[in-house]
Amino acid sequence: MRRGEVWVARLNPNQGREIGKIRPVLVIQADELTAIGGNTVVVLPLTTQVYPSFRRWRISLPARDRLMRDCQIVVDQPRALDRDRFGEGPLTALTVEEMAAVEKSLKVVMGMW
Repeated sequence: MRRGEVWVARLNPNQGREIGKIRPVLVIQADELTAIGGNTVVVLPLTTQVYPSFRRWRISLPARDRLMRDCQIVVDQPRALDRDRFGEGPLTALTVEEMAAVEKSLKVVMGMW
């Protein structure tokens, strides 16, 4: 599991407006942190629901490799998941340009721009 890869994860149980279900997620945690064997991994969920009003915070990701549908990366809902929540992967990996767009959007979400 590496930063920039898309894996399948189980996000249930969710509460309120949190994203749930079994769905693809983007690993955004630093590879060094993953390598030391921590119990959780920081991810961003993906969705096929496109909300134009969230365009500033969500990055489009076209279907490719084993990612079967066009998605948006939900940068405004980062989560730390237990490793037991992960299933198959990687489905695909983001390009350098796509990761740069995610990082820029994440800084906006976190108020760090």
